[in-house]
Amino acid sequence: MLATAIATYFSLSRQDDKSALLSPPVVALLLIVNLVPAIALLVLIGRRVAMRRAARSAIGGDGQLHVRLVAIFSLIASIPMLLVVIFASLLFQYGVQFWFSDSARAMLQNAGNFARGYYEQNLREVGDETLTMASDLRDYLNQSRVNSPEFAEGYIYQVVTRKLNRSAIIEIGPDGIARTAATVDPDQRPVAQYLTKDIVNRLAKGEGVVVSAAPDQIQAFTQLYPDRRIYLYATRDSDAPAFSQVKRAQAVLNNYESFARQSRALQIRFNFALFIGSLGLIGIAVWIALKVADRLVKPVNELVGAARAVAAGDLSVRVAGPHARDEIGVLSSAFNRMTQRLEGQTGALMAANSQLENRRAFIEAILSGVSAGVLAVSQDRHVRMMNDSARAILAVQEEDVTEYPLRAISRDLDDLLVEGAVAEIVQIRAGTDLRTLAVKIVKDQSGHVLTFDDITQQLSDQRRAAWSDVARRIAHEIKNPLTPIQLAAERLQRRYADQIDNDRATFTRLTGTIVRQVGDLRRIVDEFSAFARMPKPVFRAEALADIASHSLFLHEVAHPAIRFTFANEAGEASLVCDRRQIGQALTNIVKNAVEAVEARCLTEADHKGEVGMRIAREADGRIAIEVKDNGTGLPPERDRMIEPYMTTRAKGTGLGLAIVNRIVQEHGGTMHFADVPEGGALVRIMLDPDHLARIEEQTAVLDRKGEALAHGA
Repeated sequence: MLATAIATYFSLSRQDDKSALLSPPVVALLLIVNLVPAIALLVLIGRRVAMRRAARSAIGGDGQLHVRLVAIFSLIASIPMLLVVIFASLLFQYGVQFWFSDSARAMLQNAGNFARGYYEQNLREVGDETLTMASDLRDYLNQSRVNSPEFAEGYIYQVVTRKLNRSAIIEIGPDGIARTAATVDPDQRPVAQYLTKDIVNRLAKGEGVVVSAAPDQIQAFTQLYPDRRIYLYATRDSDAPAFSQVKRAQAVLNNYESFARQSRALQIRFNFALFIGSLGLIGIAVWIALKVADRLVKPVNELVGAARAVAAGDLSVRVAGPHARDEIGVLSSAFNRMTQRLEGQTGALMAANSQLENRRAFIEAILSGVSAGVLAVSQDRHVRMMNDSARAILAVQEEDVTEYPLRAISRDLDDLLVEGAVAEIVQIRAGTDLRTLAVKIVKDQSGHVLTFDDITQQLSDQRRAAWSDVARRIAHEIKNPLTPIQLAAERLQRRYADQIDNDRATFTRLTGTIVRQVGDLRRIVDEFSAFARMPKPVFRAEALADIASHSLFLHEVAHPAIRFTFANEAGEASLVCDRRQIGQALTNIVKNAVEAVEARCLTEADHKGEVGMRIAREADGRIAIEVKDNGTGLPPERDRMIEPYMTTRAKGTGLGLAIVNRIVQEHGGTMHFADVPEGGALVRIMLDPDHLARIEEQTAVLDRKGEALAHGA
């Protein structure tokens, strides 16, 4: 096959003229010479596949049935295929020779030349008529004015007798604007716009007349007076189909020439397609032969495989039906009846165990999929079963807690059983966290089943929503009278301070106290408003290290006694965020850390206060911002620190960390608290740059849609 392919290549590339058609008999001969060894190779491959299929079957052997069927089908398909290929190749090639002959090419060229000549004659005729009419109009203008009835009558006569449809005399004034001096146009079209700079330049360079063609008309321009900028414009309506036919004839001729140059390549591609198609049909014949052989051998293979499966202990095996009415079909039916009776006798023995196992697996699957914690205990309050949700809620680390006392896992749940409660909401400690559980207890003969849900976050959300409403109402009710009170106190200071002779210092101190207290109330109300009505963040790419270092620098200047450190391990990290809100959040966290350090310094005189900030990039791509101090540490109610109005300081409003948590949540992040071993607290904020980048893209898309709608409106 390779030898014939190489010989064919050299015989085709030996000719000098690469665009000339090859001889049809030679091409058909080359096609057959290459097709015969290719078919033989395909049949040999089918034979090898047949032998391997037979070897992999249950019976084994050298696969003589497969091989015979492949040879028969290949022979039946190959002989007619070769005859059809020869006929199709010769028929196509002689047809190509006819269509790309010299006579066909000459016929198309003559048709194109005739159409082009007819149209060019019309162009020349319009140009000549325009030049002649310009000469006659100059004679008319020598005898009468352009606006006289005599000139108008002569002008119309010239247009009609020369079979023109419209004409105009155009004059370009000193200001460079073209104006129509006289016109003959039944349609009253504006004609001055047709006189372009290009036409004026061509006429100025010496062209006698400029003729241009459009699908519906032929128009011509000429100078009426060579030494003046006065031009004559004339048009004749043309036949649009004739114009399109000229273009179409030229396009057909160009396409024909292109096809003629590719005729040899088309000839080779067609014969190559015949080659590939023939091989494909032979391949299909070989595939059909293999399928037929498999169908004939399949029942025997199934019987052999089923017998071996029964010998291995699988009594559920059956020989697939329907079975033909022959010897193999009868044998298959008898084999199936035998295995069916054997399976019935052994299946009854295993049904009970299987049913019990299925029920147990079903119950375990249900319990592992529910989000509520399920805990089964015996009469002596020992754990019998615990699902994954209960293990997670109670923070149980041991893998197997079966037979553990319930009191060792949760003292609070054990107390509920002792009290005989049925449904209760209880707060328990799971590890270092305090969680609120809604517990239901059901008693049966074997013990108790406790079902509980973690409603900590739900209660926190409810409290946060309630406090947000309270903050909004407080800000509304208190803020209104603050301004008049402050203004009244300040007016009292300015107006009556000099008029009071008795105890003026007390008057000044009391009015100053009113002004200061009003300022404190205004600050508290502003914090209420900030928590209840936080602005929507504006996302854009910002330098995170710059925001963090700036928030730390403000406190470093104000508290020189405390040692501040800053470590940027994330490099030049760019984060999509609201710069003002992130800066506010970091400033509040550093402020809390400074206050905790100062509180510890009051009780320990020799304590060296330290506050450190670190920015790092985690392995999963998220950015971590850590603020660590060596102050008084976290309070026992650390789980409620982010709730509104939860504070451990005398002058605190409890809104600082609540606002920080809302800012972090609106940026798609999380905030965690931890103790420092040497004393103090650690606050960690985790932000996902990819998530924030997607938020910025979505915001940009919505803004563009809004602008588009606004422009459309």
